[in-house]
Amino acid sequence: MKDVSIVTRRLVLTPLGVNDVSRLLEYRSDPGVTRYQFFEPHGEDDARRFILGGPPDLSAWHQFGIRLKASDLLVGDAGIRFPSGDTSQAEVGVTVAPDHQRQGIASEVLAAVLEHLFCAVGTHRVFASVDPRNAASMALFARLGLRREAHFRQSLWFKGEWADDVVFGMLRSEWTPAIP
Repeated sequence: MKDVSIVTRRLVLTPLGVNDVSRLLEYRSDPGVTRYQFFEPHGEDDARRFILGGPPDLSAWHQFGIRLKASDLLVGDAGIRFPSGDTSQAEVGVTVAPDHQRQGIASEVLAAVLEHLFCAVGTHRVFASVDPRNAASMALFARLGLRREAHFRQSLWFKGEWADDVVFGMLRSEWTPAIP
């Protein structure tokens, strides 16, 4: 995953690097962003560890920086992980900096990530885990055609309280590739 680059009409997704620490820390520390995120950096060292990760492991999260093509500005990150340790199933997620939300960036990124996983990698199933209180993410996955597969009641201990978890999923056979 370290050599992967995904290009869309307005964006470029590349693995995060140490030069991204301060910008990632800036938007990932925003309370509106961290509300539904497990990773919440508590300083530059946390952000650096998040970016550098550990040894190569398909089941770990691989974070890609979302950059504007026109300026190379980091406006968010997208995560992919293969929980079974092979590429047959992938979990995805996306985080967009508050100053770039509501511009269609998350939709553009996730559509490109789905296409990459289904067409280039050959992934069988892609899924996402969403807190149902996160209305924007719930709408995003539904809009992209992922089906709501499960709603687990109070299944996660998250930031001091029990939280629900909704799982969205899509099979490669259900994916409709984007038309250029």
